[in-house]
Amino acid sequence: MGQQQLLLIILVTIIVGIATVVAINTFSSAADSANLDAVRQDIASIAASAQGYYMKPDMLGGGGKDFTDMTFENLAFAGTIVDGTPTQAYNENGTYVLSGGAQGEITITAHPSSQYGANDTPPVTNTSDPISATILPDELSY
Repeated sequence: MGQQQLLLIILVTIIVGIATVVAINTFSSAADSANLDAVRQDIASIAASAQGYYMKPDMLGGGGKDFTDMTFENLAFAGTIVDGTPTQAYNENGTYVLSGGAQGEITITAHPSSQYGANDTPPVTNTSDPISATILPDELSY
């Protein structure tokens, strides 16, 4: 009788251990997915602000139908602008870089914080899988 109880205790311990590992992996992937969703939402918010800047006349501090010299200083973005590099900004979701500003389009590249290394501090622009989007006057395409 003692051997059966010992065997049951070992079996239950193994099952609980496996369930714990599965739960940790599930939580980790859900957190990464939530971070990517937040980054996409930030990109959409930046795009809306950029399109507003594009439409606003020069006299009112806008782009006057031009994205050429747009920086994060011209946008409503809830984050921190990198000192000396106004085309880079970051928040708890990731790092964002504006590039290729031309008259009719600008590109934003996002580096999600879920891809940062353990010792990295923002701004980080060397993640393995950045998200890139093109902002047009009336469209956002990934």
